[in-house]
Amino acid sequence: MTTTHQPLSPLNWTGSQLELLDQRQLPERIEYLHLDTPEEVWEAIRSLAVRGAPAIGIAAAYGVVLGSAKAVQGGTDAWLDAVKRHAEYLATSRPTAVNLFWALDRMTARAEALAASGAPADSCQEALVREAEAIHAEDIETNRLIGEHALTLLADGMGVLTHCNAGGLATAKYGTALAPFYLAAERGIKLRVFADETRPVLQGARLTAFELHQAGIDVTLICDNMAAAVMRSGWVQAVIVGTDRVAANGDVANKIGTYGVAVLAKAHGIPFYVACPLSTIDLNTPTGAEIPIEERPAEEITEGFGRRTAPHGVRVYNPAFDVTPAEYVDAIITEKGIVRPPYDVNLRKLFETR
Repeated sequence: MTTTHQPLSPLNWTGSQLELLDQRQLPERIEYLHLDTPEEVWEAIRSLAVRGAPAIGIAAAYGVVLGSAKAVQGGTDAWLDAVKRHAEYLATSRPTAVNLFWALDRMTARAEALAASGAPADSCQEALVREAEAIHAEDIETNRLIGEHALTLLADGMGVLTHCNAGGLATAKYGTALAPFYLAAERGIKLRVFADETRPVLQGARLTAFELHQAGIDVTLICDNMAAAVMRSGWVQAVIVGTDRVAANGDVANKIGTYGVAVLAKAHGIPFYVACPLSTIDLNTPTGAEIPIEERPAEEITEGFGRRTAPHGVRVYNPAFDVTPAEYVDAIITEKGIVRPPYDVNLRKLFETR
């Protein structure tokens, strides 16, 4: 496959159809799905064709638009009912990423306000499309700001380890944890990135290594169980990861294996940073113990990528996420700035000054 330095867009809205980069096919094939119904969007989210908390939220917002478009002819009441029905349905696709519910709540609230205004259903639909497009556009600017703040924690020549994929493929553009790498490359700042492969679905290998290599950024792929050795060698001066949900006390849910990386970073005296938009911070969830953890099919482990690697009938535990306690998190980087402990106080301040 020819290497290109043009960034791939994970999702595009054509005005009547949602185009999604099928991330299940990466890095071998670049294919886009053309989705016309909320059911197709639901399946794309559930099957990991689109993944990453911000991208999931954006896709779901457009999924609501696709569902409500067919109800316009029935009038405003029927249109609003369709919005609510499809939002509730799309919320069942995955349980952990709070951006999904944030985006769906925002779309529903906007629809209710539009219907209450007395506007005809077609005008309401047009405004709802603009709301989804606004969520999409805001994510790009949010990620750029996250990258700007994160870059202040890094210096030329540093080695930085990351886990899973929190890059442009997981968002509208730039990413969260990967945003500083793109900005550094634009400004001539040299950073060496170490990307965990991220078992069992290999998002770090298939996605993070792919997009950074494609962009010409210095990236070295390592197996998950190599992180400790790389840290001990002195090659890593910081760890930065994304997250699917941050609890009010600063506990962080991210792709399985993140907790282990945080423990290793603490043992080696390496700062552990989490990058995320405000929409990922869930003040209604007190601690990480209350974050629902999705359990994925056993086949992702026993038959990964089409080949059986475990005995038939073996018991399998396959959580998609783990929770890193706040005590292991040195800073949470948002579009509003860098937050440090105590998180139960300082995370709330972000919303008070919003």
